[in-house]
Amino acid sequence: MSTSRPLVFALLALAAFFIVWFARDAHLLTGLLVFALPPFLLAIAAWRGWHRAGFVAGVLALLWFCHGVMLAWSEPGQRAMALLEVALSLAIIYAACLPGARARREKTSGKAE
Repeated sequence: MSTSRPLVFALLALAAFFIVWFARDAHLLTGLLVFALPPFLLAIAAWRGWHRAGFVAGVLALLWFCHGVMLAWSEPGQRAMALLEVALSLAIIYAACLPGARARREKTSGKAE
């Protein structure tokens, strides 16, 4: 769990963000099912130690990133929320890459000795 803790928190933050964003939307259920449920389920999977959770979260974060950029570009009224979505998706990509970066750092420091 310790290596996936940043990923779990980033995914839960994105799920909470989507819940707040769609709270007053006319299509609340659709928004929650399409946007909030996937990061929430991935957070549970990462918490429980599913070894592919980081990969799947990283791939979906690329979609969330693209969605945020597209919305920030096309909807000036939602630009702040869209840019927050971009920031959270980048946090997920960073958190998903942490275990690999740590393993690589440990591997290179082990060779130097």
